[in-house]
Amino acid sequence: MARRRAEPSILLGPILYFRGEQRDRWWLSALFVLDGEVEPDDLRVDGVTLPVPPRHLTVWRRRHVWRFDFAVPRGMRDTNVAYGFPDGPSWTVVVPGRHSFPRMAILYGSGLTGATNGGRVDGVRADGGAPPPSALWSDLLAGHAADRYHLLVQAGGQVDGDAVLAAAPQAASLLGDTARRLGPPLPSVAEEFASAGFDRMLRGWSGAAAAAVLASIPSVMMWDGSDLGRLLAGAWGGREDSDSASRSLRPLLVAARRQAQLFQTGSVADSPPDCLWGAACGTLAQGFIMGEAGLLALDLWTDRNARRILSERDWSLLPTWLDRFAACRHLILVSGTPLLVPAAAALDRLGGVLPASLKRRLARGLGDHWTAPGRHAEWERMLRSLADFSRRTGCRITVASRGLSGAAGRGVLRGGGLEMWQLYAPRFTAPPSAAARPGWRARLAEPLATRPDHPLPAHRFEMPPFTNGGRRLLHGAGWIACSFDGKGQLHARWCLPADAGRYAQAI
Repeated sequence: MARRRAEPSILLGPILYFRGEQRDRWWLSALFVLDGEVEPDDLRVDGVTLPVPPRHLTVWRRRHVWRFDFAVPRGMRDTNVAYGFPDGPSWTVVVPGRHSFPRMAILYGSGLTGATNGGRVDGVRADGGAPPPSALWSDLLAGHAADRYHLLVQAGGQVDGDAVLAAAPQAASLLGDTARRLGPPLPSVAEEFASAGFDRMLRGWSGAAAAAVLASIPSVMMWDGSDLGRLLAGAWGGREDSDSASRSLRPLLVAARRQAQLFQTGSVADSPPDCLWGAACGTLAQGFIMGEAGLLALDLWTDRNARRILSERDWSLLPTWLDRFAACRHLILVSGTPLLVPAAAALDRLGGVLPASLKRRLARGLGDHWTAPGRHAEWERMLRSLADFSRRTGCRITVASRGLSGAAGRGVLRGGGLEMWQLYAPRFTAPPSAAARPGWRARLAEPLATRPDHPLPAHRFEMPPFTNGGRRLLHGAGWIACSFDGKGQLHARWCLPADAGRYAQAI
């Protein structure tokens, strides 16, 4: 029997997702979480002749998730496009002109609440007690009014995995007890974890400013270790594929990945969108070609273990993915985990002589990145794959990731005809003033950032100082605004609302 239609009771949404461009159309999806069994009415979109029907994705405890897919015709210039329900709420999105390069905001950690330790965030319970650090949604909304972003690229940290674990005591107990991981997985543990994650997403994105941003700027999101939480990320990333602990952890990883696919790609496993290029190999990698600009967001967690970041199946598909961007002038690679970091060669040599326990502590202390001790060979494989593609096609590659030990900035690798820039996004959440001082990891990164490194023969990596103030690392909450000029040159600008300085890089 068909569901009756009525004005929806919206718990969350719309969350806009970018699906790519096709000829002269800009493809988008809008996701809603509704309370109860009532099916929403069709969506009306400016420029789209027919009403857009809803598609039911899933249900979780009477909360139904619906999605609307539509393609907006593009004019010669940017166009404000309204969409909404008949006689109900409506929203507006900026659709770029047919020959325009996309303008985007790149951010990390929109859902993070602070440093969590044993279920506590900055000294208070993660699940309540005191307000968490505030994300800069209002500032981003003001930036959007001025810059009119076409895309919101989120490089991880859309949900605070530590806070999710704090609300899922069975999962936290399992992860904290190595002996328990050797037993069979318990369905109730994964269900509790999934429920806590679902609730966290509803809470994190339901604020007025966050809702306004997510409804007006289409997102491309990629998960990272912060979305899993430190306990799960550490256990999953440190496992061996065949051990008992791996089998016990997999239900939690599957639950986290299912939530990431639902909320961060607006899809479910049995019906992935075309932009989910990694669906064929079971990952969440996404790719987009927008005229002469490309965007590739890698999934660095689905297949990760103690010995690798990507599986051989992922590696076999990477050349095919890169070749799709052969006609682009510029490709932005969203790595989440930084690809280029200072002192990579020295850290690899140090990791080679340390005992395994100290090597793991070093990796945790310096952050989880491609060049962490023991991963140099895989990092070099990725770097050479990107460099070979760039030299062969003339497509410039810029890597975007979360910050370096919590700090924003940029670095560049040059050599053999290659110039590849790494952009470090600041954290999007503003910590309390008492916690705003750089931590020990950031203080360690400062002297490393001043020294050039030679991670590969005939290649030099450095982090040049910004013209304004001479700093290499920027501390404070914010995002990166990116735009292209008519020649395909990328202009990156670090937007730090609490810092009046001007920090920019042309690539």
